[in-house]
Amino acid sequence: MIRTDALDRLPVREAVPALLAALDERGTAVLHSPPGTGKTTLVPLVLAGLVGAGPGRRVLVAEPRRMAVRAAAQRMAWLLGQEPGQSVGFTVRGQRSVGPSTRVEVVTTGVLLQRLQRDPELAGVDVVLIDECHERHLDADTALAFLADVRATLRPELKLIAASATGDSPAWADLLGTLDASGPAPVVSSSGTGFEVAVHFAPPPAGIRPAHGTWVDAGLLRHVAGTVRLALDRHPGDVLCFLPGTGEIARTAGMLDGVEAEVLQLHGRAPAAVQDAVLSGSKGRRRVVLATSVAESSLTVPGVRVVVDSGLAREPRTDHARGLGSLATVPVSIAAATQRRGRAGREAAGAVYRCWAEADDLRRPRFPSPEIRTADLASFALRVSCWGDPSAAGLALLDAPPAGAMAAAREVLAAVGAVDTSGRATERGIQMSRIGLHPRLARALLDGAPAVGERRAAEIVALLSEEPPREYGDDLAAAWRAARHGRDGYTARWRAETRRLASALPEATGRGEDSSSRGDRSGIGDDTAAGLVTALAFPERVARTRGAGAFLMASGTAAEVRGGSGLGGVSWLAVAVADRPMTAAAARVRLAAVVEEDIALSAAGHLLSAGEEVRWHDGDVVARSVRRLGAIELSAQPLRNPPADLVREALLDGLRREGWGLLRWTREAHDLRHRLGFLHRELGSPWADVSDEALLARSDEWLEPELSRAKRRSDLGRIPAREALQRLMPWASGQAARLEELAPERIEVPSGSRIRVDYSGAQPVLAVKLQELFGLGQTPSVAGVPVLLHLLSPAGRPAAVTADLASFWKEGYRSVRAELRGRYPKHPWPLDPSTAEPTRHTKARMAKGGSREP
Repeated sequence: MIRTDALDRLPVREAVPALLAALDERGTAVLHSPPGTGKTTLVPLVLAGLVGAGPGRRVLVAEPRRMAVRAAAQRMAWLLGQEPGQSVGFTVRGQRSVGPSTRVEVVTTGVLLQRLQRDPELAGVDVVLIDECHERHLDADTALAFLADVRATLRPELKLIAASATGDSPAWADLLGTLDASGPAPVVSSSGTGFEVAVHFAPPPAGIRPAHGTWVDAGLLRHVAGTVRLALDRHPGDVLCFLPGTGEIARTAGMLDGVEAEVLQLHGRAPAAVQDAVLSGSKGRRRVVLATSVAESSLTVPGVRVVVDSGLAREPRTDHARGLGSLATVPVSIAAATQRRGRAGREAAGAVYRCWAEADDLRRPRFPSPEIRTADLASFALRVSCWGDPSAAGLALLDAPPAGAMAAAREVLAAVGAVDTSGRATERGIQMSRIGLHPRLARALLDGAPAVGERRAAEIVALLSEEPPREYGDDLAAAWRAARHGRDGYTARWRAETRRLASALPEATGRGEDSSSRGDRSGIGDDTAAGLVTALAFPERVARTRGAGAFLMASGTAAEVRGGSGLGGVSWLAVAVADRPMTAAAARVRLAAVVEEDIALSAAGHLLSAGEEVRWHDGDVVARSVRRLGAIELSAQPLRNPPADLVREALLDGLRREGWGLLRWTREAHDLRHRLGFLHRELGSPWADVSDEALLARSDEWLEPELSRAKRRSDLGRIPAREALQRLMPWASGQAARLEELAPERIEVPSGSRIRVDYSGAQPVLAVKLQELFGLGQTPSVAGVPVLLHLLSPAGRPAAVTADLASFWKEGYRSVRAELRGRYPKHPWPLDPSTAEPTRHTKARMAKGGSREP
């Protein structure tokens, strides 16, 4: 029996007529409806004709998460007074509940993409609703782009709705009209809202350190737990608390020990029975539900009246250069915080406690980061290649895929044979796409099945597709054995995925063989099988030991196993799961399989290379014949007669790394370089730039032929730098002859001394005893630039600095004279130095020589 009263209370029903009119007129629309208004449940029922008097249609609803799929289907079935599988059904990976009378089917966006790739026309489907577009999951963005293409080219009668709970509707409206040039799609907004939710800010105490990587300050978790206790005391009903990840959920659950409520943990890896229990409501006792972002949207947790929001979320990050993925803990966006708040107003008025200061709202991002900007794009790249648009340039996407990420993805696809040199999907790539796995795992399944048996290959790949619980350990073969005998929620999902993969193999390879007959016919053990399949999936993560639990992957990334791990003493690993914290020098191995060297070399054969290697290493030229697996050196032999061009490049690399001090530098050589640098700075061309960068760029002009004859570091030390630098002087123009005129090495002062000029600084410096300049009226200059006079005492110690000698005689000399006269009474200190006789001697020596000073 249809629950009409519950349907009538859904605020979105007021927007339904406008939505139906928009679909009749344009065939596409954007539905903007705040959280908790019923867009996920009422709208599909109306579109299917199950509620109201509309025509009967087959409606496909796509949700971003498996939990949301089941929850939406259960809610719609409940509203109709039915069970899932009747008028409303659902499909997630490994589980399908539909029947002949199903009119509304809820699927994950991943399942929708698989159907689109098998049947782009979606035969039999009349309406597709992509829910929660604002979350910007990559699968949802891709599905919407494919559907817009289908409407523009194959099925203009297919109705398409993009549903969003946030204010980004105009962008989606523009996007839906891009390919058919029909203009922006109509935006239908629901003005109604759910029940009122009071917002309370509960900032944590001072001293809480910001989260980074997957680390969250325990002080913040204690504050969140305290806020949950406060909410239980102040408000009736259940409490839903949002935390960034399963680790924080477990730690916070421990901090809530003793509360007068049942504490439940809700996340994507929770067993289906636990998820269903949370979504079915309490049994008379209050509950605290600790949840990740899986509970943000598209589901109602019955009994919840209060939300406690930690203010944190997890987003994926990919190091494309190393092929490693990780998670980053980030401040929750305003859009996601709005979604979280809405969970408290689904059934009645409620409250939300935000564990941050109100002023921090201004610093939060408006929307979550689009996954297309941060994720591994290998699956996306394969999908668009199979779709016929390898660059994705012709697809309706809000954000174009980053060029670097796409290039890295295409390298992966080429390595596993999924695309050809033009980026088009090969027949093998199409086979991979049919399996519904990441291309790496699809390669491991297809190539591993003939080697280890199809059932075992499916079991291992199922382990790789969803990381086992931490308590299974870091040895993949041991985790495999644990899964075979386990009875937990993970084991149930693993077995379901194994069955799916085993049944997918005949379809992917074109064989019709019964999966039950495809056992192990390889004769190799489980540990060897685990290593082989893992190496096939992640060839660049094949790693060789460096000792003491340290390894080097073929990608060049260092890796370490945890202390006490049984993997620490093996020679070779195939790393399945690793992450690299921002501050760590090496990746942390979380799951790996022991692999034999010959299997590692075979699985990662495309990374094998052999050749002559001449490079600068440990301070000298090293020339070897080397065989490598990526960055792993397998063998090396000295190279007796290395190619001269490679030696020259290695020597230049040494100069680049260690500097020009490797050459033979005399004082005259340094002086010449400084003089040439001064003239280039002051006069420009034709005087050469002699900076480090310029000298490297012109090495063939000034270091030849000495550099071409050099073989090692010691040969560089024999190259006279002064003679080499002279080759850069402007001989052709004749200006080289003016070097001594424009930048003299020494300047003669009034005493007759020839003093060396220091050109190493920003201004030429002449360090001279003050008395030797008596009688000189103006500051000497070079190339029109006054020198900076460092005036010294008779003992050669600094007394004064000036670039204007005339002013110094008039203004500065008197105080200097007073100080120095007392220290050096045997030296002359005339009252008027500008007219005095210069000297290098004391008054006594001057008297002997017949000269007199006033």
